[in-house]
Amino acid sequence: MIDHTGVVVSDFAKSRTFYEATLGAIGYEKLMEFSKAITGSTDVAGFGEPPKPDFWISAGQPNQPVVHVAFRVNNRALVDAFYAAALAAGGRDNGAPGLRLHYHPNYYGAFVLDPDGHNIEAVCHDPV
Repeated sequence: MIDHTGVVVSDFAKSRTFYEATLGAIGYEKLMEFSKAITGSTDVAGFGEPPKPDFWISAGQPNQPVVHVAFRVNNRALVDAFYAAALAAGGRDNGAPGLRLHYHPNYYGAFVLDPDGHNIEAVCHDPV
């Protein structure tokens, strides 16, 4: 079972703002943030559903190759909201909301690129 994951970002403030807006649309919150002075290495922020973050960003040299992270949501409206929030926050389209029948009949997802080009997805596997 995965406990948490994350990505390295080149502009921490810009990415924090992007993820606050984008993940906020699906019910995630920024739950923790620690500066380099506290971690001893870099600035970090953790996002998730209270009480525990499960997705982290950290400042540094972005992952190469870029990373794909998919967030499972409970309905297709949340996929749509994620996509709209991501684009409004400066994300780039990498696949508008819609069915991806090649995965399975109810795979409804949307893909965006974050400020560093990481492929971030919201997906609903339910038929509505």
